[in-house]
Amino acid sequence: MKSTFSGFSPEAISFLRALKRNNRREWFQPRKAQYEKLIKAPMLELAERLNEEFARFAPDYITPPEKVVYRIYRDTRFSPDKTPYKTHVAAMFPRHTAVKRAGAVFYFHFTEKELLSFGGVYGPDRDELLAYRTLLQESYAEFNKILSDKHVRKMFGGLQGEQLSRMPKGFPVEHRAEALLRASIARRRGTPGLASPKAAESARPFAGAKSQSTKFGTNKVHYLTAGEGSARVKATKC
Repeated sequence: MKSTFSGFSPEAISFLRALKRNNRREWFQPRKAQYEKLIKAPMLELAERLNEEFARFAPDYITPPEKVVYRIYRDTRFSPDKTPYKTHVAAMFPRHTAVKRAGAVFYFHFTEKELLSFGGVYGPDRDELLAYRTLLQESYAEFNKILSDKHVRKMFGGLQGEQLSRMPKGFPVEHRAEALLRASIARRRGTPGLASPKAAESARPFAGAKSQSTKFGTNKVHYLTAGEGSARVKATKC
């Protein structure tokens, strides 16, 4: 069934702003029904709309909406910040073969200001990070060709972000992939028009660049561009 997503309403944006000012249970609980109507229901509809987009270029990421939308409740057990609720709503689409959502994902994050869209790997563990770096070392020319694609450059621009002070341990100095191996590469995409059905089109740039569905190298690896703020360009095994 085709998604009925019609955008996030001005009331939804106002609700998130108010929640940020009144992040306590005695304020939220009497307004929980508003949250369900204004925030959660449209986010589920957006997730279904994004699944329709993924069907065109990344079918391995199609996931039931109820499994991708995060709960609004914060886990405060180990945090000094004890405010009980998130002041945003998010959805994450992992690859079907992923174990505990590891590897590359699509992530969408709705705040009172914007809808952010991301794709890639966030916080890989040591072995996973080593696998990505090894792949970039071995398949540098092919990956660099992908980064040079006009659609990718139009969407993400050049590589940006912090650099490690030296090459990662175990990798040769002055390797031609040094810029990639040392980089923490930043890109995020903000989507205007929150109160519009066109917010769902935040998935379209990924399709245009074909970055999330492109396989390269004999190891059958998917590459993705990811992260918020100081995000990373990574590659993930199929």
